[in-house]
Amino acid sequence: MSGHEIIYERARSLFGAERDAVANAANLAAIVYGELPDVNWAGFYFTRGNELVLGPFQGKPACVRIAFGRGVCGTAWAEARTIVVPDVHAFAGHIACDTASNSEIVVPLERSDGVVVGVLDVDSPLRDRFSEGDRSLLEALAQLYVGHSDL
Repeated sequence: MSGHEIIYERARSLFGAERDAVANAANLAAIVYGELPDVNWAGFYFTRGNELVLGPFQGKPACVRIAFGRGVCGTAWAEARTIVVPDVHAFAGHIACDTASNSEIVVPLERSDGVVVGVLDVDSPLRDRFSEGDRSLLEALAQLYVGHSDL
């Protein structure tokens, strides 16, 4: 089994029959932060009206509120698509919560009815850190999370 498969199976087994969105987000943030190499922040932002509000995470303190369409998280939410940023300093409007972050991937949390209820955000101190394999893993984890959580 590959490292990505192990991470996915670990998350799946931790969720089990648990449906609480906060508990599942906390465990998933811990898994991603602890198991994915070269990551300095992993966590969630949840849709609250016209902004994203910080949820469970691992890493340094983060921005609490992000406006719709602002920064990488707000853009991924607005466009309902995963955004991989090899160099955050080249992303117009990037919100720098941790100056050590140099690359980022943000995956929307989209329910089956098409509503984006938040995003999974992962940062790295390395430039160009996130591969297509990482993208596939994080998108699968986001789908797993949404499917196992009451959102």
